[in-house]
Amino acid sequence: MDLRVKALSVHLLTASGAVFSMLAMLAAVEEKWSAMFLWLLVALVVDGVDGPLARRYRVTENWPLYDGVIMDMIIDFLTYVFIPAFALFESGLLPGWTGWFAIIVITYGSVLYFSDTRMKTKDYSFAGFPACWNMLVLVLFALKPNFWIILILVILLTVAMFSNVKFIHPVRTKRWRALSLPVAAAWVSFALWAILVDFHPASWANWGLVLTSIYLVVAGPIQQMTERE
Repeated sequence: MDLRVKALSVHLLTASGAVFSMLAMLAAVEEKWSAMFLWLLVALVVDGVDGPLARRYRVTENWPLYDGVIMDMIIDFLTYVFIPAFALFESGLLPGWTGWFAIIVITYGSVLYFSDTRMKTKDYSFAGFPACWNMLVLVLFALKPNFWIILILVILLTVAMFSNVKFIHPVRTKRWRALSLPVAAAWVSFALWAILVDFHPASWANWGLVLTSIYLVVAGPIQQMTERE
């Protein structure tokens, strides 16, 4: 297949995330949370594979008509931020003023973070929490902790977006990638498991989500503290 056709195919794959975000939003409006998260998970997988494909087929050279970075950012804001924030608010996990507070700080803080030119580090990790609210909210739906715990997590991670704390990119951060990639794949598997059992509180998927999430959160700061000058 011609390289230009392959490059175009990658753009079309990226663009499919917009469809998945719409399907997720329609499910969220009807409060079909498992369906919503399933579509968000599909969008997450697409987001995970389109980047390596884009670099492999050099889309900026072979099909420069479309800007894959802009396309990716638009879709990511919908699937990582906007829809998960809506679900957190509408689900009742955060009652009263706490729900309003959460959606305001999540959306306002995230749009600033997405436009920050310093969001990537030299090793292609993220500088600050990368606004992966889709992953956090899925775990919250699975665990259903006390609303104060949810509120504290939202505040801490919002503040972390504007810190210099490193968060790994499981695909692009080379250090520990041999471990990070399987852990990220395991997170996706546990997320799918939790969705398929409709977030049953006794599911072993919850433990898998907690353990893999802990690794994905702490791996970056540990690397940051142990990296050589």
